Amino acid sequence: MAMTHEQAVEVARSIGLDENGIALRPVAGGDTSQTCLLETRNGSAFVKFESSDRCALLAAEADGLAALSRAGCVRVPQLLGHQPFEAGGGWLALEALKLRPRTRPVDRRLGHELAMQHRDQGEMFGWHRDNYLGPMPQSNDVAGDWSEFFRQRRLAPQIQRLVQSRRGPGLDEAAQQVLAAWTRLGADHDPEPSLLHGDLWAGNAAALSDGTPVIYDPAVHYGDRECDLAMADLFGGFSEDFFRAYREAWPLPGGWRQRRAFYQLYHVLNHANLFGGSYVASAEHRMRELIGST
Repeated sequence: MAMTHEQAVEVARSIGLDENGIALRPVAGGDTSQTCLLETRNGSAFVKFESSDRCALLAAEADGLAALSRAGCVRVPQLLGHQPFEAGGGWLALEALKLRPRTRPVDRRLGHELAMQHRDQGEMFGWHRDNYLGPMPQSNDVAGDWSEFFRQRRLAPQIQRLVQSRRGPGLDEAAQQVLAAWTRLGADHDPEPSLLHGDLWAGNAAALSDGTPVIYDPAVHYGDRECDLAMADLFGGFSEDFFRAYREAWPLPGGWRQRRAFYQLYHVLNHANLFGGSYVASAEHRMRELIGST
């Protein structure tokens, strides 16, 4: 769907832009929500908009960006406004940034800044509200034990969705074995609850013209800091400079490679449940590998 002129006027009025001479231009960046660039005589904004039944996606994103902005470690787009439309649905307006691909120096800076962000720590794992990993609901009910939180709030729901949709031979048993394997591995790991981006793949990180890293589209919560690094490593797109810079700023504890496999499984399961296809085979393969290695 496209944003109507009347809706554009609502957005412009709410964020203090000129209501006259509005131009709407399609832009990339709407993998989950509809997006456009709203241009007026006195400024512009990057706008996401949704139907009434999906407005919670925008509320969760606004909340996550606000949290990362308060941490003040890694640059995020400034939140300009977030409201429902008068006729239904809703919108989220962000500053219109001219983003560029990251370079190795940008990745080095991002690695250091992410380590600083992870020093922003909470008392419990989870978040004050549920949110989304892409369009997939993500439970953030708080817990004091990381191993239990990751099992019950992350792995188990995704595995259950896959089992219910696939019902392949031996998949039920494999699912239980994976959860048991994580419980054994996670029992000896007691991380601090770090402020996570939560969905840090290469498509959610870019740079400004001055070399400032920018991250966006978060799935914020307090969790094991290794989760952000595991996601960054999963699909590629981050240079080794990023990971090296992070480890220089804050070395990782022993066993991170073994835990990374479980943290990446969560995201592969999410892709399998959202998109099916080759992601399902990849998820099942990774599950069986984890069973055999623990």
